[in-house]
Amino acid sequence: MAVAMLDGVVDRVSMGGSGMRMAGRGEGAGRAWRRLPCWLLLAASLLWPALACARGPAAGPVLVVGDSLSAEHNIPAGSGWVSLLERRIAGTAATPRKVVNASISGETTAGALARLPGLLAKHRPSVVVIELGGNDALRGLSPAQLRGNLERMLVLSGDAGAKVLLLGIDVPPNYGPAYRDRLRRTYAELAKAHGAALVPFFLEGVALQPGLMQADGLHPTAAAQARLLDNVWPVLEPLL
Repeated sequence: MAVAMLDGVVDRVSMGGSGMRMAGRGEGAGRAWRRLPCWLLLAASLLWPALACARGPAAGPVLVVGDSLSAEHNIPAGSGWVSLLERRIAGTAATPRKVVNASISGETTAGALARLPGLLAKHRPSVVVIELGGNDALRGLSPAQLRGNLERMLVLSGDAGAKVLLLGIDVPPNYGPAYRDRLRRTYAELAKAHGAALVPFFLEGVALQPGLMQADGLHPTAAAQARLLDNVWPVLEPLL
């Protein structure tokens, strides 16, 4: 409406008895604007910020903070699920946006927590995807410590105005049923408490599947990356 009002005022001034040509059309546009009354130019300058806001701010990027599962460990560059995600968003999302992959092989929740404030300030994401916890478990970190670090990340991301998607992990059976159950409940309870979206098990349909896991039994192959994205996409898409 503001745009139409401003255009209407300009058109009336342009079509007046002075014979001035329509502002913004042809080579007389510059002269037309120079001959507008000062009050009209002042009104236009005051309206312009509102018009920019009416068009909507540019969507912030999707920030992925993860470990080797998201850092293309031992697979070709550009073949990981995060790279596939960026291409899918570009092709299907109503509001295309960048994807920033801040994942590091070997990353822990403590390391990511230390990096997160800087990442939030630099990239101003609209969505933060947290894929962490596997290395904490491998190093014997207690679920309580893991929970505390993840919870702080959820709070920081929410305070920065971002929606959060939490990707849950599991550990091999040799960790024991009690540890595995506490780990699973940690992700579910944190997501519920902080209103975050949740993928309960990021490696669903990939872990232990022949051809989809590398020889170390810990990292998905390049062939598994599309399946990982399929696990994430139905939960992530509504956040975009």
